[in-house]
Amino acid sequence: MKKKKGLMLSSVFATALVLAACGGDDETTTEKPAENTDGTKTEENTNDGGSTAESPTLPSEVTNDGEAIEGGTLNFALVTDSPFQGVLSWELYEDGYDADILGFMTNEIFETDGDFLVTDEGIAKLDVDADNNKVTITIQHDDVKWSDGQPLTVEDIIYAYEIIGHPDYTGIRYDADFENIIGAAEYKAGTADTISGIKKIDDKTVEISMTKVSPAIYSLGDGLWAYAVPKHQLKDIPVKDLISSEAVRKSPVTLGPFKLDKLVDGESVQYAANEHYWKGKPKLDKIVLQVVPSSSIGEALRTGKYDMASSFPTNQYDGVKDLENLTILARPELAYSYLGFKLGKWDAAAGTAGLNITDENAKMNDVKLRQAVAYAMDIEQVTERFYQGLRSRATSLIPPAFASFHDNTLEGFNYDPEKAKALLDEAGYKDVDGDGIREDKNGEKLEIRMAGMSGSDTDEAIVEYYRQNWKDVGLDVQLTTGRLIEFNSFYDKVQADDPEIDMFMAAWGTGTNPSPMGLYGEASSFNYSRFVTPELQTLLADIDSKEAVDADYRADAFRKWEEYMFEQATTIPTYFRTEIVPVNKRVKNYNVDYSNATQYHEIELVADSPIK
Repeated sequence: MKKKKGLMLSSVFATALVLAACGGDDETTTEKPAENTDGTKTEENTNDGGSTAESPTLPSEVTNDGEAIEGGTLNFALVTDSPFQGVLSWELYEDGYDADILGFMTNEIFETDGDFLVTDEGIAKLDVDADNNKVTITIQHDDVKWSDGQPLTVEDIIYAYEIIGHPDYTGIRYDADFENIIGAAEYKAGTADTISGIKKIDDKTVEISMTKVSPAIYSLGDGLWAYAVPKHQLKDIPVKDLISSEAVRKSPVTLGPFKLDKLVDGESVQYAANEHYWKGKPKLDKIVLQVVPSSSIGEALRTGKYDMASSFPTNQYDGVKDLENLTILARPELAYSYLGFKLGKWDAAAGTAGLNITDENAKMNDVKLRQAVAYAMDIEQVTERFYQGLRSRATSLIPPAFASFHDNTLEGFNYDPEKAKALLDEAGYKDVDGDGIREDKNGEKLEIRMAGMSGSDTDEAIVEYYRQNWKDVGLDVQLTTGRLIEFNSFYDKVQADDPEIDMFMAAWGTGTNPSPMGLYGEASSFNYSRFVTPELQTLLADIDSKEAVDADYRADAFRKWEEYMFEQATTIPTYFRTEIVPVNKRVKNYNVDYSNATQYHEIELVADSPIK
């Protein structure tokens, strides 16, 4: 079945095709109720290797009665406790909030199905020649125009690669995956004027030669880029200046259903319907997006200020589940929360575009210490007390949404404080002075500094609960900066390998490509733990190897990688997430199912303003 990209882009998943850092656990969802008033039932969650949290069963689609009005304005809440950065370029943005904003005016050229695999139904089709390590991208519609009326050309597809590969490009999309394109490394190094592996065949066709073509190509991996850029608008702007340019910050040209009309920095965006949209002019006239704090979104939806939200805090579910003006939809999130340990540094000067360097002397570079930290966490108690069963204990680094590759026999790190204590004893972390807190192997005070993101009061309560868990096994965990950290500052510190961070609580949106290379590879700047070993690189490469075209082989390769990551305990999966989507009842039809999600241009309203 054809996948239609829906309006509800999660903060983690907002791109659905590329990676994005997630916000705090209570303020992001792109990652989810006893008989309920809508007839849904509570079911025991049995798909996550043993979690006992009860997970609500909610619909993924709603249809409301009433005749659709002509046009109208959809009011959309961007749920964040920080101003958005406003980097409105798929090639340059770095967080999920900007991706949410971009989603309404996407420049995506491919469409994917319910398994997140490329179909032939988008602006462009993809032909793969695996034997010769080549792919061909063909624009298959004659009437595709940019929002300024200029026609889409194959040069617009090629120019996106030239931006990412440019020597002056400082964004995060140039990585080992991108270097799979022949000639990308030489172009990046400035020793070539073009990317030799990218060849224009004709006005609608481009051929890309790669060092390898793996199963990941169908999930938009292997260096394949899913977006075009308006070369006619950007070509005269130096690549190093793009991120601060008006074309990126104030007046981006789009292929999507909507175009930017007005913008207030960090606060709001008004979109107008794109009359040139290749699927037809949208049924809405406008969309108005405004920043709303996570603590206020429930009340804002209850009072009818907004029709939808980019995400909804799971800890506020009880406050909206019975409201008569809303329908609560849900879907599994392409995301997971995790606890990461800092084991090294990012060396921007290493390799072609930087490498992760593991430090054997890092404080947390003791596998038994890391395992003990994991076993000491009572995650299931947190999911039951704070998340109304809308999250469950994660048992692996592959979310259940990837049904073919998620292995539900994995058990992960269950709560076992006695095992945690035994591991610490074995590793030489003893309570030398009898104060209940363990010293390090040298008998010196051991203080572990953890960074977490600020959000609601619940965030603080959860972190304090875990700190008590760790104290119960003798570990002194203190917060970096003494408090939880605002979203943007948090990721600035994590990315910069701040020496005040020993471990950190965060979340990943996986996008639609399950391959973990982009998050855990040696050349991945997203590998925030900075953990690299030859064994890990071999396991990652095997997942995306030619042999892995066979689904059973690839599933086995995923399993081996997940077992290795469990043994090493450098990234501890904490929650699998369910995205809940409150929708005002003036929205006529809305579907959030990945295989058939409502497209932006299809949205209609049955009233002039949201129902209160």
